[in-house]
Amino acid sequence: MKKILLWILIVTMFIITGCSYIEHTQGAGSDKESIENDINNINNSGDREISAEGIDDDDKAKKSDVSDNQQNPNSENSESDTSSDANAAISSQTGQSDKADNKKTNSSLIKVHFIDVGQGDSILIESGNKYMLIDSGERNKGSIVIDYLETIGVKKLDYIVATHPHSDHIGGLADVINHFNIGKIIMPNAVHTSKTYENLLDTISEKGLKITKAIPGNEYNIGDASFIILAPNGTDYDNLNNYSVVIKLINGNNSFIFAGDAEVQSENEMLKNGLNINADVLKLGHHGSSTSSSAKFLDAVTPDMAIISVGEGNQYGHPDAETLKSIKDREIKLFRTDKQGTIILESDGIKITANKDPYNINDADINTTKSDKSTYNSNSSSTDKTKADTVKTSTNKTETSKSQSNNTGKSSTSKTDTNKSDSSNKNTESAKNIIVHITNTGSKYHRAGCRHLSKSDIEVTLEEALNKGLTPCKTCNPPTM
Repeated sequence: MKKILLWILIVTMFIITGCSYIEHTQGAGSDKESIENDINNINNSGDREISAEGIDDDDKAKKSDVSDNQQNPNSENSESDTSSDANAAISSQTGQSDKADNKKTNSSLIKVHFIDVGQGDSILIESGNKYMLIDSGERNKGSIVIDYLETIGVKKLDYIVATHPHSDHIGGLADVINHFNIGKIIMPNAVHTSKTYENLLDTISEKGLKITKAIPGNEYNIGDASFIILAPNGTDYDNLNNYSVVIKLINGNNSFIFAGDAEVQSENEMLKNGLNINADVLKLGHHGSSTSSSAKFLDAVTPDMAIISVGEGNQYGHPDAETLKSIKDREIKLFRTDKQGTIILESDGIKITANKDPYNINDADINTTKSDKSTYNSNSSSTDKTKADTVKTSTNKTETSKSQSNNTGKSSTSKTDTNKSDSSNKNTESAKNIIVHITNTGSKYHRAGCRHLSKSDIEVTLEEALNKGLTPCKTCNPPTM
């Protein structure tokens, strides 16, 4: 009897153990299938980006941000970032960006650096330990931007935005990309041929990076802040400036718009696309030129502060007097990199402070005429007008001397020849430093952004253009000797 009971006990234990094993095995298989499904879902929901040979849509931007966190839960993005991404995705799917975006409770201290790179743009945004760089000035400004970023302590750029292919915006980006670890690169779908642009695309490709196409309405997180793409809204522009990626940065109740070189056509499209373009700070389009910052756009944005990133005494006469008058008439606080150097704005989500006092727009700024602007060149400084007046005075004295010389029978031919020689040398030196733009087959040379450069745009010096026998374009009126 005892043996029978012992056998029953052994059999019972065997059955129980076997069932537990089977249940555990089935559960493990189910978990494996679940993980595989998650991986497939993550892969399928990732950014549909391709290499630098082309640009694909990024219409899953918010979903991809969530997926990045799922793939690496120990990454720099916290669970709260993931939750924020998911909430922002709901807003993005509605196709709206209303004032609720500006009422976000999650905000922190962010800094926006408008780096002085001369005649060009370069903007660094830091939010916590996240960084975004918008443009980097001309090719020879890359090292300046790198040094500045290293001083801040930047190790990785989570976002790079190349607003459009012009060299005064993307010229230094290849050096920056080679120097830092890079996250996303956001660019417009613009076709352009210049050595600078091709060099940038080659660098992106060689580093194994991908390009995210800028699509209006797409939102991204940067630390506790976020930003939304406002432009470009079209796909076929005569002027490359209108391909500019325009971004609205939101931190709590504060917001900034960075307009690249967007001109009136792009501004009008932004007014119609249904996105909220009201902001506290506006980085004026195209360096404050007459082709941007229309009255309608300024009245829609209603900024308290405006930034003009521009080179001192630049050859284009930027910023335009009418633009400055519009800013002054609306009592907008203005900051200029040509007059004040690098501008740094800080936002805590409630208020925005600056490292400099606003620039005082005076009567001389507003009363500047087009003839005054035409005397500017790339080597000019803020004292150009004084120099021009000095030249005029000197000329008058020379004419007087000639008259006196003729009356006394003395000749000043030797001095005159010397002056002509000096003047010729100065003009030659100036022509070597002035950058103009030409096409593959055209007979004219142009300013950057001229509508005649839509199919090809080759950067050369003024001296090279003149040596080729090219003449100045009558549409954009580039500099002459």
